[in-house]
Amino acid sequence: MLDGLRQFIADIVAPHAQDRAFGDSDYRLAATALLVHVISLDGQPTAAEQRKLHSLIESHFGLDRGTADRLIADATEVEGEAVDLYHFTSIIMRSLDEDDRKRIVRMMWELVYADGQVTEFEDNVVWRASDLLGVSQRDRIDLKHAVADRAGGPVKGDAVGG
Repeated sequence: MLDGLRQFIADIVAPHAQDRAFGDSDYRLAATALLVHVISLDGQPTAAEQRKLHSLIESHFGLDRGTADRLIADATEVEGEAVDLYHFTSIIMRSLDEDDRKRIVRMMWELVYADGQVTEFEDNVVWRASDLLGVSQRDRIDLKHAVADRAGGPVKGDAVGG
């Protein structure tokens, strides 16, 4: 009876969590939710952003197309339910070392530059997420420049907060 009550409460709190292929403590879900957040900041993600997201997820996490689709769907769901970035960044902090966290920040920059435009909102979110991930300002800016150089885009907002 107690198990039934727990399941009932779990269904109310997170009714779709049981349907997810990736668990709430999976760093790949948390990282992908951050990436989904980045491409959703300026409205509906563009086709270029969606393609880049799939490419990054498949290559960085070693997933096939179908599994990457499922991860992105799960991440979109949890990102829509989230109230802040801390939930995702705290999972990543517990799961990954500094170099892997820098790779997540690099992925965020790659998505920011995927549509050829960098908005203040995107720049600010990468700054906040980097800070929460323990990635230094210097590393964040270096990663931004490296991605911008490769993408052929301008580098904007290198101030302390941007």
